[in-house]
Parts: sequence; structure tokens; C-alpha cells
Amino acid sequence: MHRMPGLSVRLRLTLSYAGFLMVAGVLLLAVVWLFLLRYVPDEQITRPGPAVPNRGDLVRAFVPPAMWALFFLLLFGLLGGWILAGRMLAPLTRITDATRRAANGSLSYRIELEGRNDEFRELADSFDAMLARLEAMVAEQQRFAANASHELRTPLAITQTLLEVARNDPNSVTPELIERLHAVNARAIGLTEALLLLSRADQRSFTREPVDLSLLADEATETLLLIAEQRGVTLENAGDVTPTIGSRALLLQLTTNLVHNAIVHNLTERGSVWINTGVRDGRAVLTVENTGEKLTSGLVATLTEPFQRGTERIHTDGAGVGLGLAIVKSIADAHDGTLALEPRADGGIRVTVELPSVA
Repeated sequence: MHRMPGLSVRLRLTLSYAGFLMVAGVLLLAVVWLFLLRYVPDEQITRPGPAVPNRGDLVRAFVPPAMWALFFLLLFGLLGGWILAGRMLAPLTRITDATRRAANGSLSYRIELEGRNDEFRELADSFDAMLARLEAMVAEQQRFAANASHELRTPLAITQTLLEVARNDPNSVTPELIERLHAVNARAIGLTEALLLLSRADQRSFTREPVDLSLLADEATETLLLIAEQRGVTLENAGDVTPTIGSRALLLQLTTNLVHNAIVHNLTERGSVWINTGVRDGRAVLTVENTGEKLTSGLVATLTEPFQRGTERIHTDGAGVGLGLAIVKSIADAHDGTLALEPRADGGIRVTVELPSVA
């Protein structure tokens, strides 16, 4: 953006300091005139003994030194103001340098301003915190982009191979080949839709409305009941009315993802999933627990990362595209909520989502 040239902040502060000193000097001289010289007679004073100076004599003797004093006061104000302004603005110079470095892509630089806690220190600390957050976000986006590229490359490469086989040998086009191609294409579409949903949640581009989490839990349970029966998993849904506010579609996606993950990542037989909703400490709470393998706290902490699937980054039947909990976390964050994961002592995991409650 083009701006008209102007005086620097340091020069303006210097002129301000010098101006204040000059005003103070003039006021001091005015006080001397008002409370001293005005009471001295202006006419010639004659009396026996030494001559007594009148007001004119005092003015002629006082004004030249006063003018010189004002001149040196001006010089002192300009020089001292320039030095003081430089010392005062030194932290701002460091912050500006850090801003330029950040604009050039160096997000690892930190100001780390020394000294007591004042306005500049608070500004520098806030800027350091912002740089740290930006660096973490950029690193996460780069990691996400790399993972997304890797995940999308696999189905696209398989599709290309199948199409080349069909092109080279039209007689090899069998129902199995078409079904395989359909499955791979469906997976690519599912991954793309998940990425779009994740982007929508991150941008918070949705309309907020009153939502009952208990009804969403019922709907998700009913939708996934057939999948649970096919896998031999028992669904238990309980809870009270749990009002919150947000996007019904996104919150339904959140609930469905949690229940679907609990069903898929479960015991091979006689598995269970418990869904509970309610209001606790003024927060709308959704809890989904499941049976399954015993997990460590370190592994559970990584499950909200994109494309992370349990103990291995592999494609298993019905395992989805690896964005289930990442989407859940983004939706919870977009609704000013929290997502907590903890392993169960008997195996499996407990996932708790807390959202703002409404009366």
C-alpha cells in the first residue's frame, strides 16, 4: 500500500520532548515576570547610596541570558529527546525486525525481550506467542498436505492401473474389475468430501442454531445400527436432553464419526459401544466409549491427527479415510468446544466432547 512520506516516530517524539522543554522554560520566565519583575518600579529610583536598578535595567540584564538559556534548552531537548526516543523505541525496532522475518517465512525467530513487564514487553511476548502458534499451524498444514497427497495418490494410482489394464486388454473387463474400480473411486470421493468437510469446519462457515445432542446421538445410532449388527457390536444409547448451539449437520457428522469409529475399532466379536449425552457443569457433554484393544496414552494422543488409524497407518475394511477424529476435533473447536480422549483400563477408548450449553 502506497502512503505519503512523513516524519518518523522517533523524530516526532524528539520534537515533542524539545517542545515540552521550551514550553516549560517559557512558563518559568513568565512566572518570573508575573511574580517578580512586575513589582519592580519602571521609573528611575533615586536614593542616597548605591544606585538601585529599575525594571528596565533588570529586563536588559535578564533577557539576553534567558534567550541563551532557552536556546541551549532547545538544543538539549533535541539531543536528549533523540537519545531517549531511540532507547524507548528500541524494543519496537526488534519487533519490526521480527515482523519482517516472519513475512519472509522465518517463523522460528523469537524476540524474547528482556526487562520488566511493561507495554513493550507484553507486545513482544504476545508477538512471540503468535509466531509460535503460526509456526505450529504451518507445520501442521504442511504435514496435512503431505498426508493428503499421499492418501489421494494411492487410489488414483490404483485407478490408473486398472484403467490401463482395461485399455490394453478390453476382454479383461470383468465385473470384479469394475467393482474394484468402483470401490477405489468411492474411496477417493470419500476422502475428498472429508477434506472439504474439514476445511468447512476450520473456516467456521456455518449457521448456528439450537441443537439437541441427544437427538443427534439417536439418529447416528439408528443410522449405524446395521453396521454394528454386521460386526457383532452392541450399541447402548442413553442420556437426557442436551441443548447446545451450532450447525446441526456438522454436529451430526461429529456424532456419527465418533459412533462409527467406536464400531469399526472394536473387538472382533462381542464388542460394545456406549453413547451418553447430558449437561454437566453448564456444558453439553457427549461421551462415546467402546471395547477394543488396550491402547497407550501416547498413541491415543495422536489419534486426532489426520490420517492416523489406531496402531498402524493402513487401510482396513471399513476403516474410513483416517480423518474421522480429525474432523471431530475441528468441528468441536469450531463450536468453541473441547475433545478429550483417554484409554479405558479394560481396552478401548473413551471420547468426550464438551460444547457450550444453552438454557
